[in-house]
Formats: sequence, structure tokens, C-alpha cells
Amino acid sequence: MKPNHSPLLPLFFFVLLLSASCSTTKMLPPGEVLYTGIERIVVNDPANQRHRGADEVMGKVEEALAYAPNNALLGSSTTRTPLPIGLWVYNAHVGKKGRFHQWMYRWLAARPVTLTTVKPANRALAAQNVLHENGFFRGAARYEIIPDHKDSLKARVRYLVTLGEPYVIDSVRFRRMQDRSDTTIKWRDEERLLHRGDLFTLDRLEAERQRIATIMRNNGYYYFRPEYIEVQADSTKGDHLVDLRVRVRRDIPRDFIRKPWFLGRTAIRLIGYDGEEPTDSLTYGPVTIHYEGRLRLRPHVLFNALRYERGDRYSLAAQEETLAAMNKLRTFRFVDMQYTPTDTSATCDTMNLRIRATYDYPLNSRLEVKGTLNDNHYAGPGFNLALTRMNLFRGGENLSATVFGSYEWQTGARTAGHTGLVNNYEIGARGSLTFPRLVLPKFGHKDRDLIATTRLEAQATVMNRARFFNQLSFSGSLSYDFVPNPIRRHTFTPLRLTYSRLIGTTAAFDSITSRNPSIRQSLQDQFIPVVEYTYTLDNSTVREERSKTRWHFSIAEAGNLLSATNLLFGRRWDEKGKTVFKNPYSQFLKMTTELRYNHYIDRHQRLAFRIGGGIIYSYGNASEAPYSEQFYVGGANSIRAFTIRSVGPGHFAPDKNDPYAYIDQIGDIKLEANAEYRFRIVGDLAGAVFLDVGNVWLLRDDPARPGGQFAWRHLLTDLATGTGIGFRYDINLLVFRFDIGYALHFPYDTGRRGYLNAPNLRDALGFHLALGYPF
Repeated sequence: MKPNHSPLLPLFFFVLLLSASCSTTKMLPPGEVLYTGIERIVVNDPANQRHRGADEVMGKVEEALAYAPNNALLGSSTTRTPLPIGLWVYNAHVGKKGRFHQWMYRWLAARPVTLTTVKPANRALAAQNVLHENGFFRGAARYEIIPDHKDSLKARVRYLVTLGEPYVIDSVRFRRMQDRSDTTIKWRDEERLLHRGDLFTLDRLEAERQRIATIMRNNGYYYFRPEYIEVQADSTKGDHLVDLRVRVRRDIPRDFIRKPWFLGRTAIRLIGYDGEEPTDSLTYGPVTIHYEGRLRLRPHVLFNALRYERGDRYSLAAQEETLAAMNKLRTFRFVDMQYTPTDTSATCDTMNLRIRATYDYPLNSRLEVKGTLNDNHYAGPGFNLALTRMNLFRGGENLSATVFGSYEWQTGARTAGHTGLVNNYEIGARGSLTFPRLVLPKFGHKDRDLIATTRLEAQATVMNRARFFNQLSFSGSLSYDFVPNPIRRHTFTPLRLTYSRLIGTTAAFDSITSRNPSIRQSLQDQFIPVVEYTYTLDNSTVREERSKTRWHFSIAEAGNLLSATNLLFGRRWDEKGKTVFKNPYSQFLKMTTELRYNHYIDRHQRLAFRIGGGIIYSYGNASEAPYSEQFYVGGANSIRAFTIRSVGPGHFAPDKNDPYAYIDQIGDIKLEANAEYRFRIVGDLAGAVFLDVGNVWLLRDDPARPGGQFAWRHLLTDLATGTGIGFRYDINLLVFRFDIGYALHFPYDTGRRGYLNAPNLRDALGFHLALGYPF
């Protein structure tokens, strides 16, 4: 049968070809010139001594000057793609009647970007203002129009930026406030943002004013604002130095703004789903709760969300914590807090608080449909249907239930030697119940002072792998999250259970597992009870320094409580074969850690490092750790010159003719390190050069995997090493990543001598397409 090609496709390309024959400047308005991008930005630095803050300032200057031309390459202001399809279509169909012309214009045309649209004079002025606002008082920016020598109706823009020597802070003095506010500000003097040697910038001055105002508001001065801070600058000292004097303005009223305020009565107004105002009220301690219909939240839940008590000084921090606690309930669409003095007398220092909270709808649903196509000739659809019930028990609890499934059929059945479809499927359900507080058990009466979450999860799955096996698995967990501050998180999981059972195997599966014991081990009936603690330190979201650090540490144990129980009934600690529900249970101790460090060289360049590893030790009832708990390396987020599970353990060399050999490439010890230099190429396209090393090892000797056991004398030669280049396209919400890795060193014998022992180019290359950064 001959292929049936649609006639629309050749017609579409024919229309584009006709459009391409048109000039890109044919339909320009009279007197307009097509803008084809920034020719370049010339930076003149006569002092030849760039201040450490100048690079950040130049980043702001470039933002002020940036404007993408037609057919810009990845949003670049300087580089264009060679095919201006949008302009071609615009010139061919603009102003023409008819459905086809209108359709082409609506979907494919791009209006010409002209010099009048760009306004280079305004942009140069904006860039000059950026310089002046950031300490370069004598800085200047101007522009030149560079006509296209082939077409006078096209032009680029060249910007010329002169920096000059910047003004820097020489001294900072805080003038005495002559009242209690002076002591309040001096108490936090070590946290000030103005330091000798810093660039004299308006942003830094405004940040210092904001810092002082925050200190004041956290100590009761509700009406204090940043504009009440006055900064006097004296630049007459010469040599581009500025002396600063910081003080509170003298003209603000003392009896209203410069006195601390205290909290009085609190009223919470609960607004209905569709804006219904309250019709009833009740009193709970010092709090009055107004509601409509029925009270959908228990009174003590609302009371525990308050981060202050009656009579406390007003605090901006307590206000923000209260808003966060109310939003954490995931019950309200909007929350607003309003303060009103109890009376209008000059001696009044007490405010009543009214919280207005609007209910959100309690049900939320989500349906996801996906399709997969694997390189093992299987393809098929999948789905996830999730339903969330918020505020389940009137305490901010959230119940989420999900049903999921997938179905695959073998697309290459005939070539595989089979006459019918061979099908895989997986179906299951999972549920989670989240409490915005600690439960099971309670920790005294101070729960409201601790930011914590309790989470219960459960899942059941039935999996069928055609011609191999059927498996039933259950899992469940109880975990607590503690967040003492924005950069630290503690997660304690006192119970995480996994139970799996093979409910049927085929002769083909039994034949494979007889040759690969690890496959049988990975799928055997097992019961894994785990207790785990995790600590995470991450300053990337709250600090402005050029260096960002993230440290993750986790320790887990399994089976010890069960073994202790068996010990009471006379079973020895090291006795094998102990079971729960007729299944052997695992017994191990596992520890993992990872440190990430990012150093920003400038706005376009940074260095990223990661080092991590782990170890798992099995004992007592098990001599080997469960397959799912062991370590592996390789892949898009690991050693990118190697595919996933293609390295290790140690210098063990798998059988290249065995398609299931990768399953054996796991270990009890893992060590991995990565370094990456990231830089911008053009527009939103960035590049990277990276170096990856790592491997996994066994703690015990395994005759089936010779060379897999860890030994210090082989450590350096056992480390698989790869380098490569990568490309990242950042669209803010997503980062599309493509990495090309090249293996420098294989940890096993490849037939080539020396450290650089890649057998050939094909085996040494690894290609990875992924979302997000690798670390």
C-alpha cells in the first residue's frame, strides 16, 4: 500500500516559499527602520579598576538596554535566527482580505520591530539612571545607529557605556534618636547593610531603611515605615568617598509613630465560599470568632494559628507567622489582618486586631493522561486521577486519594517472534492524610509555637509484566516535618513499611533468575520496616551572598524492633529466616549525605559542586540489603558519560552479551562527586562544562561479581570518570537540559592500557535529555 500524504503539507510549504520571496522591510511604515538587534555594548572604564559591585550594576544596565528583535534566537537581543518567517508572513498577508490571509496573519505573522518601537534614546537614558543610582555618578550611556550596509531600511544599535570611578561608602554613623527607638535600633547594629567600602547605591540605602523599619515594627512600633528613616550623604570629602549619617526624621509625630503598641482583642471573621458575611459568633478565650452557617474549623485550630497573645507588643514577624499558619491550613483563599486603635486618645497604646479569612472550596481534583514509548518496543497510555478533600476534620487536615494505572503493548511483537500482543499493566491507589500540626503523639501544650506537619501515606499496587511475573505490593509511612527556621528542616519517619509478594511467575522468568540471582532477590517476597531521620540545610532561598549551600543527611534502620521482639521470645539476634506475615524481613543500617555548593562568579557565570555518598550495612536477619535500598550511579543526574546502572560495583565488568547484566550493577557503598562551570551563551540559552566521578562497591565479597568489593588500594582506579558539555534552555518555569558526556576512565579492564581507557568513541559517549539542573 502506498503512503497517503496529505496535500495540505506541500501547500503549506509552498505558501511559506512564496512568503519568503518577499522583503522583510517591504511593508514598513514610511520613515521607519527595521531594528535588527544590539550590535554590541561597549563599556568604557577609564579608571581601569572595576569595583566588586560593578559587575552586578552592568547586569542591570544590560537589562535596561535589552530589546529582542524579530526572530531573536532564544530571546537574545544580539543574535537572530536565519529564517524570519514571522516577517515574511507579515509582509505577504498584512492588510489582505480572505480567510486564508487572515488565518496566516493571525497565527504566523510577526509585526516588525522598528527603531521607533525600541526607543534607543530612552533606553540609554534608563541605563544612565541605573549607573547614577548605583554609585557611578559620573557614568554615562549613549547610543549609535549602525545601518545595514546591504539594506538602508535595517539597522542595529550600538550602546556606549562609560562607567567612571564609583563612589563608595567611607563611613556610616547612626545619629542618636533621643528615645527608646535608639536602643531598639542599636541592639541590632551588627546586622546593618551599610559598610565601609560598599558601593553607594540607592538599593542598598533603601534596604537599610527597610531593615531598620522591620526592627522597629518587630518591637511594637506598628506605624513605623522606611520613609521615616533619613540618610544624609556627604561626598565633599573627595576621592569618590561618601560619609553617611542615618537617623529617624525629626518631623514625625512622637505620640503616634514613635511609641510601641500592644495587642488587645482579636476578632476572626470567616467569610463563606461565595463571599457570605458572618451571621453568628462565639468566644474562645480572648478571641471572638464570627462565622456564617456552621463553623467549618474548630475554634482551637484558629486560636493555635495566632502567634501572639493579648497584651503582647505588636510584632511584624508574629503577624507574618500568623498569616503563614493560617495559609498552611489550606482552607482559606484569602487572609487579611487589620489593626485599629481601641480609642482616639493621645495616651492610647492598644490595638484590636481583625482577621478576615475567606474560605476556599474544599474539593480539588486533577486528571493526568500520559503516553509512553520505550526502547524495549513497549508503548501505551497511562493516567493519574487525584481527588483532594481539604479541611477534612475541621482542623486543616487534607486527604488526598489517587488512582493510577498504565497499559503497554509490545509494538514489535512480530519481529520479536511472537504472533499476538503481549501486554503489561500496572494499577494501584495511593492516599495521604496531612495534618498541619503534630499528632500521634502531641508534644505538650506548645504545639502552636512549633512549625510542624504530620503525614500519613499508604499505597497498593498490582503489577503485571507479560511473560514474566505478577507482583502485589503495599507500602505505608508516618512522618513528621519540623521547620525551626526557613533554612533548616528535620524529617522524622518513625514508621515506613514496604511489603511485596510475587503472586505468579513464568518459566521464562525462572530461567532468567537462575542465571541472575540479583533479579530474583530484587523481586522476592520481602517485608521492609524502616525508621528514618533526615536533616536538610538550605540557604539558597533566603540569602543574597554569592555562595549557596545545601546539605542533606539521612540515617535509617530497618528490622531492629522486630528482632528485639523476637529476642524476647528466645530467637537469637543473628538468627536467619525470621519472618513477619510469612515473609522474611530486612535488617540493615543505612546512611546517606550530600553537599551542594554554588558560587556565583557574576551574573552570567557560576561554579557548581556536589559531593555525596552513602553506605548500607545488612546484618542479623539478612546478609544482603533489599534491592530498592542499594545504590547505583550513572545517568542524567549522576555520571553523565555513563548510562544509568552501567558502572560498578568496583571494577566488576558485566557480561556485555547479557541484556539483564545492568541489574547486578548496584552496591552497598556509594561515592560520587561532580563539578560544573555554567555560563550564558546567548539569550536564555546557557552552557556548561562538567566533570563527574563516582562508583559503587560491595561491603562483602560476591563471587558472582569479582572486583566488586571495596578496597582502599583500588579506590582511585575504581572511580569512573567522565567529562562533557551541556546546554540549558531556561524558560523560568522549566529548564530543558541536553548533556553530552565523554568517558575518560572506565573502572574495569577495557583492553586499553592507561587511565584514559575508553575502548572506542561510541562506548565513551553518553547523551542525556532532561528537565532541570542535575544538582
